[in-house]
Amino acid sequence: AVARELGCDTVVDRHAEDVVAAVKQATGGRGADVVYDPVGGDAYTQSAKTVAFEGRIVVVGFASGTVPSPALHHALVKNYSILGLHWGLYPARDPELVRYCHARLVELVVRGVVRPLVSARVPLGEAAAAVQRVADGVTTGRTVVVPTRKNGAVA
Repeated sequence: AVARELGCDTVVDRHAEDVVAAVKQATGGRGADVVYDPVGGDAYTQSAKTVAFEGRIVVVGFASGTVPSPALHHALVKNYSILGLHWGLYPARDPELVRYCHARLVELVVRGVVRPLVSARVPLGEAAAAVQRVADGVTTGRTVVVPTRKNGAVA
């Protein structure tokens, strides 16, 4: 419901629907030009089945806990690229790029082009429970931990 409210053209419930069939239907059988995969495991397997000829799969993480072994013959036959993106290395390897990207993102937020969805703000004392809700997959959007001040110190 949130994705639809935010203007997504196609919404697929991966728990209740066939993701591969839904993507193929939404793209007229072509497949997705770009697949963003932060999950790995079975989600990566679905990604490979949904990516278009000459498409890209951007591997961002393995939230499922399973690191997939891509079938490289499949990538060759469909002529798609598998791109790893580990943002965590950039502060050490290219800190100027991090600053540049941050400045551009702030500009987009200020202009209203990007509107981050913050669905919950919790005090620092509830951080552990909030992280557990994220891990359980029951959150929508970002959960922000907000430190509170007591006698001038962050608590």
